[in-house]
Amino acid sequence: MTTVDDASRPSRVAGPDEAISAEELQLAARNHGIPLEALRYDVTPAGLHYLLIHYDIPDVDPAAYALSVSGALDRPLRLDLAALRDRPRVTHRVTLECAGNGRALLRPRPVSQPWLVEAVGNAEWTGTPLAPLLREAGLSGDAVDVVFTGADHGVERGVEQDYQRALPVADALREEVLLAYEMNGAPLLPQHGAPLRLIVPGWYGMAHVKWLRDITVTTEPFDGYQNAVAYRLRRDADDPGVPVTRIEPRALVRPPGFPDFMSRTRVLRPGPCTLDGRAWSGHAPVTSVEVTTDGGGTWAPAVLDEPSGGEWAWRRWSVTWTATPGRYVLGARATDASGRTQPVEQPWNRGGFANNLVQRVEVVVPAQ
Repeated sequence: MTTVDDASRPSRVAGPDEAISAEELQLAARNHGIPLEALRYDVTPAGLHYLLIHYDIPDVDPAAYALSVSGALDRPLRLDLAALRDRPRVTHRVTLECAGNGRALLRPRPVSQPWLVEAVGNAEWTGTPLAPLLREAGLSGDAVDVVFTGADHGVERGVEQDYQRALPVADALREEVLLAYEMNGAPLLPQHGAPLRLIVPGWYGMAHVKWLRDITVTTEPFDGYQNAVAYRLRRDADDPGVPVTRIEPRALVRPPGFPDFMSRTRVLRPGPCTLDGRAWSGHAPVTSVEVTTDGGGTWAPAVLDEPSGGEWAWRRWSVTWTATPGRYVLGARATDASGRTQPVEQPWNRGGFANNLVQRVEVVVPAQ
C-alpha cells in the first residue's frame, strides 16, 4: 500500500457558502440513483438500480476468473465460475442502499458523492451462500474477520488501495450472505460487479464488495482503510467514530402527478389520489409507515402491503389522499420492529452516513 497523503484524514466538510464542486459533479455523473418514479417496481430493473463505483470498473475476464479463499483455514480454496455455479444456488430479493444516501441534504455538507435520497434499489440476487463454503474450507477456531477484496483499485484520501471490506466471522456465517453471479435472473452487468460480488442483506452498500477476487480469513481485526477510516460515524475529525453497518429505516414517496423539469416540483390535479412508496430497514422488519402532506406537522398511518420477496426486500405502502388546490410538502417515515423511526431532524455526522431524514416532496395542486 502506497501512502500519498495523511491516511487517517476523514472526509472534508464544505464551507458555509461552498457550492457543489466540479469534482462532486464528476462523481454524480459516474454514479446514479434510482429515478423515484421507478419505486413502482417491486424489483428494480438493473439499469434503474442505484450505482456507486469507487474507482474504475475493472476489466475482468470471466473465462480466466478464479476466486481465492485463503487465510486462517484448514483447506484454502480456489474456485472458477463453473465451480461456483455448481454449488447450491439460491436467490434473495434484497434492498441495497448506499451508506451516503441523503448526504447532500446535511448542513454543513460533507464533500463526497452528492446523494439526495435516490441511492437505493431492490433486486433479486442469485448465487451460492458464503457460509457453507467457509465451513468446508475449515475455519480456524481463532478466526476474527473475513476480508473481501475487489478487483477495483484506486486512491482515496491519499491511500492507494484495492477496495476491501471485512465482516466479523459471525456476520460472514449468516446463511443469507451470498456470493452472487446473477442480478434479476441475468448475469451480473460490469457496473454491478461482474463476474462475482458479495451480497450482505441488511447492510449498507459499502459491504457488498463488487468484482470480488479474494476472501481472506484473519485472526486479527481488519484495519484496512474502508473499515478503519472510511464508513464511520464521526462528529469531528478527531473522533474515532463507530462503524457504519446496518441500514436505518427509511420510507420514500413515489412522487405523484408530473414534474417541473428543473425544480422537480410535482403538479397534481385536484381530487382523490393514492400516495404510495416503499419502506425498508436493515435492522428489523418495517412495522408501520406514516405519511404527512404538510411537511411534518401532522401524520396519518399508511397501509403496508404484505411482504413480497422475503425479509430483506422493501415493502410497498399506500394511503388515499384528496388533493385540493394549494401547495403541499409530502413525506413518509418508517418504523421497524426494533423501534427505530426516521427522524424529522437529522443528527449530523462528518461523513454524511446513515442519513435517513424524512424525504420532502413539494407538490402544487392548481385550481381547476
